[in-house]
Amino acid sequence: FWIRRIAIDCQLGFKEATDTELLSSVIRNNLGSKEFFINKAIGWALRDYSKTHPKWVAHFLSENEEKL
Repeated sequence: FWIRRIAIDCQLGFKEATDTELLSSVIRNNLGSKEFFINKAIGWALRDYSKTHPKWVAHFLSENEEKL
């Protein structure tokens, strides 16, 4: 699970250069995990990117709210 967590966290701090396709893909592939650190990484990644692009994060959350 540490490799999956790193895949989620790898976009942290990229701001405008964030690869949203990669970010959404790795998050979606890990939705429903019962692993605390995976869920923490998902929240951390979304919170970090929301400072740069809050509308994208809000849209992502609304699209995936049943799975989050």
